[in-house]
Amino acid sequence: MEPLFVVKIGGNVIDDEPKLGTFLEAFGRIRGHKILVHGGGKLATTLAGKLGIAQQMEEGRRITDGETLKVVTMVYAGLINKVIVAKLQAAGCNAMGLCGADGNAILAHRRVHATTDYGMVGDVDLVSRPVFEHLLAQSDTLVVAPITHDGRGQLLNTNADTIAQEIARAMSPAYATRLIYCFEKAGVLEDAADESTCISRISPLRYESLKGHQKIFAGMIPKLDNAFEALKSGVKQVRIGRAEDLENLVGGTSGTLITLEE
Repeated sequence: MEPLFVVKIGGNVIDDEPKLGTFLEAFGRIRGHKILVHGGGKLATTLAGKLGIAQQMEEGRRITDGETLKVVTMVYAGLINKVIVAKLQAAGCNAMGLCGADGNAILAHRRVHATTDYGMVGDVDLVSRPVFEHLLAQSDTLVVAPITHDGRGQLLNTNADTIAQEIARAMSPAYATRLIYCFEKAGVLEDAADESTCISRISPLRYESLKGHQKIFAGMIPKLDNAFEALKSGVKQVRIGRAEDLENLVGGTSGTLITLEE
């Protein structure tokens, strides 16, 4: 099987132009097929404020009403996606940008929640492997914005961590797929305030133990849940670590390895 790297970057990288440039240069040096999934950073919130569109957050997730959906679509699938593509081109990496609506790549449905109406927020139903295989045959590098659609003309704002996991899962029957989550920490930390407590390896039993002892901070739990789901679905490897360490994450020498093996 050919290797495929699915790499997700968050807002902390996108909001820092020098850091983003350095990261993209390193990403461009990865050999072979690769897919970069990006979040949105602070720009959508800033632009919404300038337009007088009030923003609501619930447990760190954006409530996406109709006006906010227009903003996040413009910012995520428009400006940020194309800035990343342009920077990769400048680094000598021929890239193609898209969102879930392009080519019917990612179908989703509007989230149903028992207590909170998240608005136009999507949960993924299907990632089209044939679409991604076709695009990867044209360009080794794809850049995916976290906007999906429901197949009936409705765009949906969708969690980028989840999109990365779902793409990795969908591609794993055709590629030796590795999923890398890049954020601002060295990896999964036992003490969120102490970088020296990076955990090198987490298995399911270790994960349950860490949660039981409240050693995993809340924001990391969805990433780890996604990581284990990806591995159960055939993804070869999952690592979590600092964006600045991308080349070492790819090489398997930094960050936290998530594994099903005890």
